[in-house]
Amino acid sequence: MSRSYNKPTLTYAQQIAHLRANGMEIADEPAAEAWLRHVSYYRLSAYWLYFEHPKVHQGPRFFPGTTFERVTALYDFDRLLRRLLMRGTEHVEVALRGSWAYHLAELGDGHSYLDASLYSDRKDYHLRLSKLAGEVGRSNETYIKHYRQNYDVPALPPVWMVAEMMSFGHLSRWYSSLADRALRNRIAVPLGLPETVLVPLVRHVTDIRNICAHHGRLWNRGFLAPPKLAQKPKSLQATIDQNATQAPAKIYNAICMIGHVVRTVAPGSTWIADIAAHLATQPEGDFGSMGFPANWQQRPLWLP
Repeated sequence: MSRSYNKPTLTYAQQIAHLRANGMEIADEPAAEAWLRHVSYYRLSAYWLYFEHPKVHQGPRFFPGTTFERVTALYDFDRLLRRLLMRGTEHVEVALRGSWAYHLAELGDGHSYLDASLYSDRKDYHLRLSKLAGEVGRSNETYIKHYRQNYDVPALPPVWMVAEMMSFGHLSRWYSSLADRALRNRIAVPLGLPETVLVPLVRHVTDIRNICAHHGRLWNRGFLAPPKLAQKPKSLQATIDQNATQAPAKIYNAICMIGHVVRTVAPGSTWIADIAAHLATQPEGDFGSMGFPANWQQRPLWLP
C-alpha cells in the first residue's frame, strides 16, 4: 500500500497560526515572520522539537511557557557553537594533514604514499586512488595546475601537495587504511592521541564538520558513530564521560577530545576558554542534553 505525503503548504501567517494553535506563545508576530522567512519553518522545527511533548501526549503540542523567542535563542546559541566547533576542528584537520604528509614522505620520497603495499585493502586503495586522480584533474589550485603542466611522471603530485587539496573525509580514509599500526601511531603522536583513538575521532570530526558546514543542529544531536573514549593522558581520561559508551552519543566527549588536540598543537589557543564562555550562555541551562556530566566544570580540561 502506498503512503502519500499530503501536508499542505502554509503561508507565513498560517505557519504562525499553526504554532499558536499548538501552544507556542508568539508575542512579536512581525519578528516571528522574519525568522520564518529568512531561516524557515522546517529548520527552526529542529529546535522547537526540544519543547514538544512526546507524540502520545494528549493536548497541546508544546510544553507550557514555550515561546518563539526561546526557540530562536536556542537556534542562535547553536549557530555560534557551530562556529566554535569549526575553529576547533580546523586544528585537528591541519595537524593531521601535516603529520600524514611528513611521515608518508619519510618513507622514501614525495610519492611513497602511492605504494599499494602500504594499505590494508587493495580494492579500497584503488577506489581512493581513482577518486584522488579525479580531484587532481579538476583542481584549480595553482600548485596542482603547475604540477600538471610541468610533470608527467608520476601522474599524481607529491604527498605534501595532495595533503592540502584532498577533502578531510578523504584524508581520514587514506590515514585510517594504512596497514602499519606503528606508522599510524607516528602520524598520531603530534596530535597527542594514540592511533586507536585518533582514527575514530577523525571520522567523528568529519561528521561534525559536515553538520557545521550545512548549518545543521549540533547542540543536542545524537551521533551514531561516537569517538572512542581516550584513556590517555590521565587528564583527558578524567575529563571525558567514560560512561557515555553507547550510541547515539552527544557532543560533550567530542568537544573534550578536540580540546585536547587543540591544547596539544596550539597551546596558546583560547579555544577551550571560548567554548566554556559560550556554554555559559546556553539559554535553557540544559547541559545534560549535550552529554555534559553534572560536574564537568571541575574536570581537568576545563580548569583555568
